[in-house]
Amino acid sequence: MKFLFPLFLCLFLLYSCRNNSQQTLPEDTSPDFSIVFGEKNFSLPQLSAPAREEMLKWGGLEDLLAEANNVNGSNFEALKNRSERLQEYADSVIKMIPDTLNTNFIQSRLKVIKTRTSLLYQVAHESRIDSAQVQNSILEFNTSVENFVIQLNEKFRKQMIDYERREDEENELKKQKQFSDSIYRLELQDNKNR
Repeated sequence: MKFLFPLFLCLFLLYSCRNNSQQTLPEDTSPDFSIVFGEKNFSLPQLSAPAREEMLKWGGLEDLLAEANNVNGSNFEALKNRSERLQEYADSVIKMIPDTLNTNFIQSRLKVIKTRTSLLYQVAHESRIDSAQVQNSILEFNTSVENFVIQLNEKFRKQMIDYERREDEENELKKQKQFSDSIYRLELQDNKNR
């Protein structure tokens, strides 16, 4: 009888501890896979024709831009996978900038994209999902990619303007040379006639 009371006491404590541990377990925090993140109808600004040509030569850029479009409208599981690929593409693109585009403006836009892909990856791989934070991260990423495309188009537009200006200057110099040559010939002819 002496041993019966401590035995019941131990069993009661074990039983109550087990019930407490079951009660303190967190509720299911698995993400809701039906939530769609980003803008479903998102599309990047169109690349100009010279920018598209350069994109085909620039390894990984086409993949990065395609994945940037596809990350919008993704559910949580797809977002995790796409954020991993975006990081890989951003790393690849930033390492292989063509010499013609290796300017501070392009580099800075690519660094912003790389940072935004890293932040998106972090948010998508957290243990507790904050859908507002994920949505904000995608919108910030979209803005960074849009700014990059705009800057790329501007770079080629400036190159085209510079090329046209040089061509115009060369044509003007040719006209001036032709004019001065014709005056010189006329003066020579005038001197012969005297």
